[in-house]
Amino acid sequence: MSNALRAMTGFGIIGILLIGVGMFQSWNVALAIFNLCLISGVMALGVNIQWGYAGLFNVGIMGFAAVGGVAAMLTSQPIIYSAWQAGGTGILVSLVMVLILAAAMIFLSRKMRAGWAKNIVMVALAVGGYITIRNVFDPAVLAIESDNPAKSGYLGGLGLPILFSWLIGGVFAAGVAWIIGKIALGLRSDYLAIATLGISEILIAMMKNEDWLTRGVKNVTGLERPVPYELSLQESPRFISWVEWFNSSSLSGLSDDARAERLRQLVVEGSSIFVKLCYSGLFLSVLLIVLALCVLALASPWGRMVRAIRDNEISAAAMGKNVTRRHLQIFVLGSAVVGIAGAMLTTLDGQFTPSTYQPLRYTFLIWVMVIVGGSGNNLGSVLGAFIIWFVWIEAEPAGNWLMENGTAWLGDDSGLRAHLVDSAQHMRLMILGLVMLLVMRYSPGGILPERTRQN
Repeated sequence: MSNALRAMTGFGIIGILLIGVGMFQSWNVALAIFNLCLISGVMALGVNIQWGYAGLFNVGIMGFAAVGGVAAMLTSQPIIYSAWQAGGTGILVSLVMVLILAAAMIFLSRKMRAGWAKNIVMVALAVGGYITIRNVFDPAVLAIESDNPAKSGYLGGLGLPILFSWLIGGVFAAGVAWIIGKIALGLRSDYLAIATLGISEILIAMMKNEDWLTRGVKNVTGLERPVPYELSLQESPRFISWVEWFNSSSLSGLSDDARAERLRQLVVEGSSIFVKLCYSGLFLSVLLIVLALCVLALASPWGRMVRAIRDNEISAAAMGKNVTRRHLQIFVLGSAVVGIAGAMLTTLDGQFTPSTYQPLRYTFLIWVMVIVGGSGNNLGSVLGAFIIWFVWIEAEPAGNWLMENGTAWLGDDSGLRAHLVDSAQHMRLMILGLVMLLVMRYSPGGILPERTRQN
């Protein structure tokens, strides 16, 4: 079966399954799954750029997604003027001092000769600078976090439209990736994986503990939305008349009171569906743009070059290609795409919650999406994202239904039945593993394997 036919079949099945969820569960659930599939597709494309294009084993996806979430919060939240007055100056002074210290250390490291004198000067400068900066930074942080901590206790953001944060999230993630890449890309693939995982955990720990910047575990709620609010739609005469027209057949024949009550329910449900459809349009636009850029890049001379580096670094280096520079470039590009997806996810959630960033959700699942879909194939990564996220969400209710109906013959007083029903939530792990095994057995390159001239 050709990749084109596989892609049409795969997306067709996912479409049918989503329609089934809408008909038998609710359209709100179906659209919620679809929106997260779109965001996961963008994130999977970022991982595919790194692994599928260049073979870079990045296990720190969670950290870059969280950086995108921070960007969404810092971009859209209003400025907390009282917090800035309390300690904002100290934070800025601390930042300037850090930059001066870094510049001084770089200057001395280049000008001084290697030896014990240079080592002593560098250590003394680092320790002295650290103590001096902390004496300015700590009081400023304490003052900021003491400023109405129940509602703020942090500096706030820039007060810009949250859609800007999607680009800013990509820039933030790219900047962090550049720093990490300069340090870790010289490591072997297994050490690179350990380093990126460790650094991502450090990033999450910072977000949980630096309350002055992100409110930490107290979370930042009520982020601005790029789409209408449900309550505003429910109070809009135009939207109410549109819902009434769309459901005129089901409303006909009802008494006035019953009609009013039914219309109110339809307006509430319709407002939620409309908001999710607006999100779907935004997320789908981003996914298509990123996918188109990835396809064009892979088909270009640049794409052929990076794949040549992936397949044989020694030969590519012998032909004059700067392998390290290209690896850094790809690492930064892939991380930027993940950062964009992280900002999109925080926008959808409407809040920034550092404690929700877990490796299982933001690293393992994304890697499974790329592997199942087909690493090196952009459309395959997107298809894998749709399949795996749908399985991840629907495996639990399907497991509950299966256990409840499959063990009904045991009786309500059966301890075995109670144990199986209570354990049904873990079916998602078993089903996800089964999907991976089946794909790896019958299509080792993924559902849509990478196509080369040899195959």
